Amino acid sequence: MHYSKFLKLLTAAVVSSFMIIGCGTQSDSKTGSFQVLLHDAPASYDEVNVFIERVEVNNGADEEGWVTVGEPQQVFDLLELTNGVLQPLGEIELETGTYEQVRLVLSQDGHSVVVDGVSHDMFIPSGAETGVKLNVNAEIRPDITYVLLLDFDASRSVVVTGTETSGQNYLLKPVIKATNQAITGNIEGTVSPVEAEPVVYAIASGDTLSSTYADTTSGNFRLIGLEAGTYTVSFAPTNENFQSKDTTGVEVTVDETNDIGSIVLDQN
Repeated sequence: MHYSKFLKLLTAAVVSSFMIIGCGTQSDSKTGSFQVLLHDAPASYDEVNVFIERVEVNNGADEEGWVTVGEPQQVFDLLELTNGVLQPLGEIELETGTYEQVRLVLSQDGHSVVVDGVSHDMFIPSGAETGVKLNVNAEIRPDITYVLLLDFDASRSVVVTGTETSGQNYLLKPVIKATNQAITGNIEGTVSPVEAEPVVYAIASGDTLSSTYADTTSGNFRLIGLEAGTYTVSFAPTNENFQSKDTTGVEVTVDETNDIGSIVLDQN
C-alpha cells in the first residue's frame, strides 16, 4: 500500500475512534443524590406507630418507572419525630432530571396508636398496594443532594370511628406534606415555664404550616421545613393554668434558622 494512502486511512480511523469515544462520554448521564427524611407534627396520643415498608420515586407517569429509594421495613413512632428530629428513610443516586412523584408504601397491618396507655391496632383502608403518592417535581442536578422532607401529620392521619359506648376503631389515613429542604428555613426558641408544655405552631395566612411540642425539660422548640415568608408563632399550653401567646412578624429565610429567643407564658 502506498505510504500516503496508509496515513490517510490511519488518520481517518483515529478520528473515528475519538468521535466514538467522545460521543460515548457525552451520552453518559450525570447523577445526583436524592434523600428522603421523615418528620411529624404533634398529636394528642401517647404513640402513633406506623410500619413503613419502602419509599420510591418516579420521573414519569409510567407505573413501571418507580425506583426504590429505601426499604426501612420497620415501625416508626411518629411522635418521636417532632421538634426538628428527622428520620432518614433512604437515599439513592439518580440520573439528572425532574422526578415528579414519590410513593410511601405502608404495610397493610402493623400500625397502632396508644391512647391513655392502651394500645389499639390501626387499620389502613387502602394504599398498601399502591402506596401514598405525593407530587414533588424534584429536580436532580449533578453532584447535588436533593433532600425531601416528608411531614407525616399524625394528628390528622389517625381517624377514630364508632363511640366509647359501642366501641371505637382507629383508622390510618395518611396526611403527608412533601417539601424540598433547599427552599426552606426554620424557627427556634425557648418557651417557659416548661410546666406549660405548649404546642408551638407556625401560622401564615390563617394556615398552620408546621407545629411541634416544646421540650418538656428545656422548653426548647424548633419548627422546620418552612418556606420563606412571615409567620405568626403561636403557643398553646396543654396545661390549662397558663395562657396562650402569639408572636407575630417572625421572618423565615431559606437555609437559615431564626432564633426568636425566650418566650414567657403568663399564668391564668
